[in-house]
Amino acid sequence: MPASGAGTVEAPPTVIADGVHIIYKVHGTTSGRGSATSALSRIMRRGASAGTREVHAVRGVSFVARQGEAIGLIGSNGSGKSTLLRAIAGLLPPAHGRVYTNGQPSLLGVNAALMNDLTGEKNVLLGGLAMGMSREEVRERYDGIVDFSGINEKGDFISLPMRTYSSGMAARLRFSIAAAKNHDVLMIDEALATGDRKFQKRSEARIRELRKEAGCVFLVSHNNKSIRDTCERTLWLEKGELRMDGPTEDVLKEYEAFTKK
Repeated sequence: MPASGAGTVEAPPTVIADGVHIIYKVHGTTSGRGSATSALSRIMRRGASAGTREVHAVRGVSFVARQGEAIGLIGSNGSGKSTLLRAIAGLLPPAHGRVYTNGQPSLLGVNAALMNDLTGEKNVLLGGLAMGMSREEVRERYDGIVDFSGINEKGDFISLPMRTYSSGMAARLRFSIAAAKNHDVLMIDEALATGDRKFQKRSEARIRELRKEAGCVFLVSHNNKSIRDTCERTLWLEKGELRMDGPTEDVLKEYEAFTKK
């Protein structure tokens, strides 16, 4: 149905954040780090308030993301961007508020866990299975994943253990595995900041395809050009609060002025 008075049809929502607060509880102090005795002591007193502090990482964030949108998340280090993505993915329960998703959210980050002692080839299989693909689907998409990542352009790295990869190679492989499957909600944390410009262009093109084929895409990046090239809408978080939500160019203009102060 057309929106009332708008004359246009709104895409269905894929993510709704309703007054989301994320609060970490940090137990103990830095003294005695590495000591089994001090670790046991910290565990024993977790029920008490002594040595416990709270970190309010996300503060009352609300927004609606709709099918087909690519949304950038920007903000200073520690502003709550990655924490918010983890809440959308269901990895962090809100202390207050709710997150609603239509479909299965998938979080891709440069720190996503692949197994360093296994080869790239085996990690492609494990990563694909973890995302819900069958073994047959992984086999069908295997060559495309490796070609997209570009890690074999200078040798047969896919047959080597992941621990031999540079951080950029590992990040490109993670992105390539995630991008091989259509997602209801795909969240990418700094993935486009790695690799050369050629890989970034391939990544941006793939994100545009994912937007058409599935739900929405969230991109966290400190690279404003990647945000401009990929996202039509941007959320700006600062100190855990949603400072601005709007068209990417408008938000980035305000953000860039803020960071120059």
